[in-house]
Amino acid sequence: MSSELVQVTDLERNYKRGKFKIAALNAIDLTVKKGEIVGIVGPSGSGKTTLLNVIGGLGKPTGGHIAVDGEDLSELADKDLTHFRLHKVGFIFQFYNLISTLSAIENVEVPMTLAGVPKPEREKRARELLAIVGMEQRMNHLPSQLSGGEQQRVAVARALANRPPIILGDEPTGDLDSKSAKKLMELIRNLRKDTKTTFILVTHDPIVVEGCDRVYSIRDGKITKEFTQTDINHFKMSQGKDSLEELLV
Repeated sequence: MSSELVQVTDLERNYKRGKFKIAALNAIDLTVKKGEIVGIVGPSGSGKTTLLNVIGGLGKPTGGHIAVDGEDLSELADKDLTHFRLHKVGFIFQFYNLISTLSAIENVEVPMTLAGVPKPEREKRARELLAIVGMEQRMNHLPSQLSGGEQQRVAVARALANRPPIILGDEPTGDLDSKSAKKLMELIRNLRKDTKTTFILVTHDPIVVEGCDRVYSIRDGKITKEFTQTDINHFKMSQGKDSLEELLV
């Protein structure tokens, strides 16, 4: 059995603006192994979020192939893509996207409700997940009663609700201070260790990059560089941590 959970080959994603075609992604090739934490970096408008959306089944490729957990997304009908997103992928967003009128535990239950999980089972799993992310004492609080870091932990628990093999994060630390960002990356690395979940994280944050196993750099819709954790550590040693951002653009 292949260890590759995500396989992207010659991927293209084009948009039309009037008579013009804009290439958001151009000839993208990448792989992500099961249990990896992979970062995607690059300047604004480089195609990072577009790539994440295609991997998550939120947008179809214009050309090339993308397979996630053995499913060729370009071959799936809309109904099958909905099933894929519900059961195979969890999402973490910069601004948490929690439902403001629901408590923490109710927010975690939402994906399981959509999947038809019986109420006793989903309540039990939601409690277990909130305990795993350190939010068991806050499970009955509304999002407005939680700090940013706490809301993001609830969002991580929600992303894990249906036991997806892969979780996609779009700037997951973008609205957090550095202390909360470090705690979130510690949580992600622990989850990878304990559950073997794969993470792909779009980021501008050196704290996230330091926690990744590998990092792809994208510019103008193309992958320009690939870094291993060894590459990043060597750069930090030779240039200093404050220069890490220079490696990522």
